[in-house]
Amino acid sequence: MNVTDRTVTDYLASLDDIARADVGNLYDQISKHMPSVTPKLWEGVFWGGSKQSIIGFGDLVYVRSDKKVVEWFAVGLTLQKNYISVYISASEDGQYLVKKYGALLGKVKLGSSSISFKKLSDVNIDELLKLVDKAHMQLKK
Repeated sequence: MNVTDRTVTDYLASLDDIARADVGNLYDQISKHMPSVTPKLWEGVFWGGSKQSIIGFGDLVYVRSDKKVVEWFAVGLTLQKNYISVYISASEDGQYLVKKYGALLGKVKLGSSSISFKKLSDVNIDELLKLVDKAHMQLKK
C-alpha cells in the first residue's frame, strides 16, 4: 500500500450515507486527538490480497523481522466490506496497545493491531481514543 493523491475528503464522500456518518464521525474524533498530524489516504493491496483504502494518521517507519524497512501509519481508519476497522500501530511494554487494552473496547473483533466493529455504537469510543492518544504520543518521541 502507498499514499495516494486521492484526498481523504473524496474517500469519505464515496461512502454510503450510513457508513459515512460513522466513519466521518470517527475520522473527526481521531483528527481532534491527533491535531499535529495531516491524514493521508493509503490505497493498494492490503494483507490477505484485498484492495483497500485506509485513512492514515501519522508517519511511521519501522524495520520488520525480515529487515525490510516499511513506511506505514500510526493510526488507520477504513470501511471494509462488513465493518469499520481502526489500526493502531503502537505498543507499550512490548505489547500492541490493541492486545493490551482490547478488553476495554466493547463489542469489537481484535487483531494484533486492529479493531473492527459493525457500527460506531459497538465500540467504547473513550477507550479507543485513549489508544489513539497513546499512539500520537509515541509519534512525538
